[in-house]
Amino acid sequence: MPILIITGTGTEVGKTVTTAAVAATALAAGRSVAVLKAAQTGVRPDERGDADEVARLAGPVTTAELARFPEPLAPGTAARRAGMAPVSPHEVAEAAVKLAAEHELVLVEGAGGLLVRFDAAGGTLADAARLLNAPVLVVASAGLGTLNTTELTARELRTRELELLGVVIGSWPDSPDLASRCNVTDLPEVAGAPLLGALPAGAGALAPAGFRAAAPGWLSARLDGGWDAEAFREREAR
Repeated sequence: MPILIITGTGTEVGKTVTTAAVAATALAAGRSVAVLKAAQTGVRPDERGDADEVARLAGPVTTAELARFPEPLAPGTAARRAGMAPVSPHEVAEAAVKLAAEHELVLVEGAGGLLVRFDAAGGTLADAARLLNAPVLVVASAGLGTLNTTELTARELRTRELELLGVVIGSWPDSPDLASRCNVTDLPEVAGAPLLGALPAGAGALAPAGFRAAAPGWLSARLDGGWDAEAFREREAR
């Protein structure tokens, strides 16, 4: 798995913090890691982007960002409004392959969900995943509504014959409600793929040293960690 695509079921589901956790866990396992942000939106040139945040939390990773657009919109829309050249799936794939030649793991973080458009031709992160023949990790929210968005994302991946590696809950609440607790069981069923981790709410606010030490405990062995889905399910069901 030299290249892994990380997408979300929508915005604000914890995709960047999850990317940082995957990176930190891989680093702890002794792997060299690169993080590619396909298109950064809503950030000025002098501000830190998502790739920078991953590096701050995870540690010594190589970061790359293909384009940055000032307005917090879908990349294709943001590029058009800014009068800037958009990013294409082919550019994402080419950049990922170059990074993979020098790193054991390349994490490609999308913008928003799987089908958010990069360009006027309708290119998406799913198209980049197809060009790379790379597995996809889906970051989902914990609560009510997540089953629908997760299943829709999983169905689209299957329609495109892309591998869904699994699902990670991007922010697990301190006091989960009934829907969240039930979703721990239901998410793997609707996704047709395993639950590979759950990050605690506020994980991104931890000091980097604490984040790096804790990250392997949030992710399963498939992602180099020690998190156990069954033990988590049993604990949260009480």
